[in-house]
Amino acid sequence: MSQGKIVEYINQSRIICCICLQDKGNRLHLLTPSNREVNLSPKRALLISDSTIDTLRPREELIELLKQTDQNRDRLKEQIDVKELWMLVTNEKESFSHKYLAQLVFGDDVADDHLSALVRALFEDRLYFRMKDGRFLPNSEEKVFQIIKQKEEEAIREQKLKQAGIWLKAVQEGSNAEEPSFKDEIIDLLIQIALYGSEAQDFKFGKELLLLVGIPDIRGSRDLLIKLGVWEEDENLDLIRLGIEPSFTKNQLEESARLARPELNFIGREDLRDLPALTIDGPLTRDYDDALSLEMVGDELQIGVHIADVSAVISPDSVLDREAAARASSLFLPLRQIPMIPQELSQDNLSLKQGCDRRAISLLTRFDKTGMLLDYRFVPSVIRVQRQLIYEEVNKTLGGDVLLKEMYRVSQRLQQERMKRDALSLSLPELHVKFNDDSSLSLESIDQNTPSRVMVAEFMILYNWLAARFCRDNQIPILFRTQPEPGERLSLEETGYIYYVFRQRRKLSPLQINTSPGPHSGIGLDLYTHATSPLRRYLDLVIQRQIGSFIVGDKPVYDEKKLEEIRVFVEPVIRNLEMAKRNRLRYWVLKFLSQNQGEKYRAIILDELKSKYRIVLSDFFLVTEIKRRNGIFLGPGQEILVEVKKSDPWDDELKVSYFDG
Repeated sequence: MSQGKIVEYINQSRIICCICLQDKGNRLHLLTPSNREVNLSPKRALLISDSTIDTLRPREELIELLKQTDQNRDRLKEQIDVKELWMLVTNEKESFSHKYLAQLVFGDDVADDHLSALVRALFEDRLYFRMKDGRFLPNSEEKVFQIIKQKEEEAIREQKLKQAGIWLKAVQEGSNAEEPSFKDEIIDLLIQIALYGSEAQDFKFGKELLLLVGIPDIRGSRDLLIKLGVWEEDENLDLIRLGIEPSFTKNQLEESARLARPELNFIGREDLRDLPALTIDGPLTRDYDDALSLEMVGDELQIGVHIADVSAVISPDSVLDREAAARASSLFLPLRQIPMIPQELSQDNLSLKQGCDRRAISLLTRFDKTGMLLDYRFVPSVIRVQRQLIYEEVNKTLGGDVLLKEMYRVSQRLQQERMKRDALSLSLPELHVKFNDDSSLSLESIDQNTPSRVMVAEFMILYNWLAARFCRDNQIPILFRTQPEPGERLSLEETGYIYYVFRQRRKLSPLQINTSPGPHSGIGLDLYTHATSPLRRYLDLVIQRQIGSFIVGDKPVYDEKKLEEIRVFVEPVIRNLEMAKRNRLRYWVLKFLSQNQGEKYRAIILDELKSKYRIVLSDFFLVTEIKRRNGIFLGPGQEILVEVKKSDPWDDELKVSYFDG
C-alpha cells in the first residue's frame, strides 16, 4: 500500500512531489504542495518512498512537509555532477538502478531524498543517461555529441526565429528593420512554404515564424515575398516548381554568339531565293521557322513549305543541343516567352526573316489545278522571305491576292480530304490576355478557323504527313505520332459545338509518340510526325536532323534506340510545359473574373454530379462547378447564366451562383 508515502510523478516536464492520501488499488489519491488533490494511475508514479507519513496530521503540516522535502531533494540534486557520474559507468555498457547510481554519488547509506535527487538530476540533464524499463542506461560518446550538437542547433534556431520575426514583422508593417545575416535562408523558406505548403522541408519552423509575425495562414508567405520584392504580384509559381529556367547561362550565350558569326554556307543547297516566299504569323512572333511559297506553272500549282534548317547550325550533343533537349520546347505565356534556343539564333540568324538569306529544309510539291497532290520532294535549300505577313492582314487581303487565294483554295481541299478520312475538328477559339494601362485585364477570343490560320495549319500538316511518309518509305528512323480511334465518335448535336468538343475530347485515345508508324485518327492521316517547328520544339529538331542527313546522302544521326532514349527524356518535360501553359491561362482568366465579380456569364452543363453540376463558362472554356438547386433539374448541354461570386487566381478558386436577374 502506498498510503502515507511520498509519490513523485512527471507533469508537463516537471517532477511533482506529493503525499498519497489514499491507495485505491488502480488509483492513487494524492495531495500536492499547492494544496490540490489529484488522482494518479500507479503506472505514472516515478518514485514511491519507503518511509511513510501519518496522513491524519493537519493539512498545513502535510503541505509544509512536502515543500521541505521538495526543497531538500533539489539541494541534494545540485550536488550531483552528472557528467562525472556518466564517466564512471559509461564503459560498462549496461543499465543501472537509480539506487546504485545514487550510492556512487552519496555513498552506500542512501535514503529516499538521495534517490529522488539522483532521478531529478538525470531527468533534467537528459544528455548523459536515458531511462529504459525503469533503469538508467548511459549514452555513448557519439550519442552525447549528437545531443550537444542538437541543442546548439536548437539554440541557434530560436535565435534565428527571434531575429527573423522582428525583421519580417517590420516588413509586414512597412517599417524599417535590420536585415538578418541569414536573410536568403529565410526567403528560401518562405518560397518553399508558398510553393509546397505543409510539404515544405522546414514547414514547422516556417509556420512558427509566420505566427510570430502575426500571420496565421501560411498563404500569407506569398504576400511577404511580394512585399520583399522577391516575387511579383502575379508570380508564375509553376515556373519555380518545375525549375523552368527563363534565361541562358554565360557558356550557352557564348556558344550562341559563336554560331551566329560564321558566313552562311550554301554549298549543296538548292537556291530557291527567287520564290515568292512569305511567312504568316501572329503580330508578336519573332522566331519565324516556317514559310510558304506558290508558283503557277501551266495547269500546275507548285507549293513550297520551307522550314528553317536549325540542324545545319546546332550539332547533336552540343552545348545548345543539350539545353534545348532539357527545355524540350519554347514556352509562350502572356507577358513572358521562354525560348528553347537563345534569341540571337532563334529570332535572328536562324529565323526566316524578310529579306535575309536563310538555310531551310524545303518541301516542294506539285498540285493539279483541282488541288490534288501530284508529287513532292524534300531538299536542302536557301530561301529569302519576301513578305512577312500577320494572320489578320492575310484575312483582309486574301480576295485581292492571287497567290494567297490559290494557297487558301488548296488548303481547303487538303482539309476536306482529311475530313473525308474521319479527321476530328475539335478546335476552340484561343484566348489572348491583354493588359490595359489601368492594370485591368481584357480577354480576346481568337478564331482558329479563319482562312489565314487554316492555310498555315493545313500546309504544316501536309509537311508533317509527307515527312512521315518520306521517312517510312526510305526506312529513316523517326518518332511517329499516332493516335488510335476514339472510344466513341459523337455527333454534333443541337446542344452546340462547345458541348460537343468537350464531350468528344474525353473520348479521344491518348496520343502516342514512338518509332513505329501508325495512323493518327484525330488528324485523319495514315502517318504523322512533327518536323515543322525546330526552333520551338526539340523533337521537331530531332526529326529534321534525320531528314536532313538522308537527303544529303549521310547516315541518319539517330538509330531507333537513341530516338527512344530522347523520347523518354523529353516527353515528361513537354507534359510539364503544357500543364504550366494551361495553368497560367487559367490564372489570368481567374484574375479577369476577380476584377469582374458580380458579372453574369453564359455556361453549359457538362455533367450531373451528386450534389452539383460540372459546368464550362462558354466565353472562357473554363471548367468549374455549381451546386444543384432543390426542385430544379438541369441536363447536360443545357445553357444557363451564372454570376461570379468569388475568383482567386492564387488559390485557383472560382465560385459562381445562378443568375436570376
